[in-house]
Amino acid sequence: MTDSKQNNLKRSKEITAEYFAFLDQHIEEVISGKISDFLELNQIAKLLHVSHSHLSDTLQRETGHHPCHFYDLKIVDKAKFLLTDTELSIAEIAKKLTYDPSNFGKFFKKWTGETPGNFRKENKLPKSSPYF
Repeated sequence: MTDSKQNNLKRSKEITAEYFAFLDQHIEEVISGKISDFLELNQIAKLLHVSHSHLSDTLQRETGHHPCHFYDLKIVDKAKFLLTDTELSIAEIAKKLTYDPSNFGKFFKKWTGETPGNFRKENKLPKSSPYF
């Protein structure tokens, strides 16, 4: 393999890792209120110093999925955590994740196959659990 191809592969892996690290931090900043809304993909690409199309092409090539797939997946993972590990209402969780509560329910069900309320009922640890 030529040095150029090796460098491109390294850079692709670097961009992918930077994107995932950025998403984790960004989602935490939105939930904590440091940032009021989620950035669009073109804004994230700019902050990562790549073009929107290069970011999309790189993630698609490295993972088989568009960057938005992982953005939504990480938001769903955070929603699952908030539903099972906090006493926040579903409406409060929706607002923390910058969703209107009715849209949040649709978004969550699309990804998980169940409503946020059903997910919480089936997965919440009882308060008598040693983990509380």
